[in-house]
Amino acid sequence: MQIQSAYSSGLQGLQSAQSGLTQATIDVAKPTQTQSATPAEPTKDVAQPDKTSALLAANESLRQGEASTEVIETDSETIGSIINIKV
Repeated sequence: MQIQSAYSSGLQGLQSAQSGLTQATIDVAKPTQTQSATPAEPTKDVAQPDKTSALLAANESLRQGEASTEVIETDSETIGSIINIKV
């Protein structure tokens, strides 16, 4: 079993947060579909993204990005401390 470095884990978390934020932003920006008012036009059941859920997902991705940034900063500080001790 190989253990990832903290930097790799933080970077992977940032990439995941960016992907989640992109998807949430797309879901928020999608226009809402209106049902056809005339009976001659058939209505289509199109799955609409829930704007509230999309905004919560965006907030969750933001927090994930912040946590991943903390992981990277802590890794950098730890490596810096180890280098200072060894030198």
